[in-house]
Amino acid sequence: MASALKSLLGMELPIIQAPMAGVQDSALSLAVSNVGGMGTLPCAMLDARQCEEQLKELSAGTDRPYGVNFFAHKASDPDSEQVRIWRDQFDAYYREFELEAPQLPVSASRKPFDAGMATLIEQFKPPVVSFHFGLPPVSLLDRVRKTGAKILSSATTLEEAIWLERQGVDGIIAQGYEAGGHRGMFLTDDLNTQIGTLALVSQIVKSVRVPVIAAGGIADAAGVRAVLALGAVAAQIGTTYLLCPESRASTVHRKALAEASERNTAITNVFTGRPARGLVNRIIREQGPMSMTAPSFPHATFASAGLRSRAESNGREDFSPLWSGQNATGCKEIAAADLTRELAGL
Repeated sequence: MASALKSLLGMELPIIQAPMAGVQDSALSLAVSNVGGMGTLPCAMLDARQCEEQLKELSAGTDRPYGVNFFAHKASDPDSEQVRIWRDQFDAYYREFELEAPQLPVSASRKPFDAGMATLIEQFKPPVVSFHFGLPPVSLLDRVRKTGAKILSSATTLEEAIWLERQGVDGIIAQGYEAGGHRGMFLTDDLNTQIGTLALVSQIVKSVRVPVIAAGGIADAAGVRAVLALGAVAAQIGTTYLLCPESRASTVHRKALAEASERNTAITNVFTGRPARGLVNRIIREQGPMSMTAPSFPHATFASAGLRSRAESNGREDFSPLWSGQNATGCKEIAAADLTRELAGL
């Protein structure tokens, strides 16, 4: 297993820090990579200039493997009537917080991997490039492959894993139902197809020849050992890192995670229009968890963005996406390097 991991990614420890857009930057990624795991930078919410700045920090900050992650969804224009209906559902909130209703969105807040980002990959040549929601067009994927980067992508079903292997990926991230943040599903939108991490890893390991990385509900060394015993070469872990000082999680997010043992998580589409797991709060209770009127991804975001800022300025979490996996018991306010060693059983 260690040999397969070293051959695939050059890592010393079987711990990959999951990319968490909006709550981390290169600081967390560097801390994990420099101790022998692999940090991953989320780029889905960065523009080209921001991505370039972060890649400069990564390439200058470590000589060890690191990854960069992009969304690979198909971009679409918002349906103006759909977004108007969605915005109008928030009118009572705007009045409560004394805010003007936002104008209809003119551009998406999260964009898929494109030619500009491919150019940055060619320039910086990160060791690993991973994708969520499938893979980008072949022309872009070929550009990434020619840089020598190892290509990973998330699978939430066995069907998706087999499809990814056929596209020539170097490794598959098996994202179980327990995982926090956006589901990586791309061949179906049926949540009934989503299964737990242990069952998913077991199925995928038996059915593909490329290395498998387990993700979802892994919060301690025992969880890491469990997925390695099933044949995974590494564990990808996100939520557990969110209380580390290198995390950029907000104050209300940190407080919610500290209380996570007393709260439930839910799969919801009310923040972005796409299913994602987070701690249940007011907007999920009152508008979801899965709303039939939420616009398609990522066009649901605009309706609650201003409300989130206003509420958080008053210490309230009502409209904040409190992304979290089902198992937040491993969250600790310790350095990410120390947490990584602990997760690896050192």
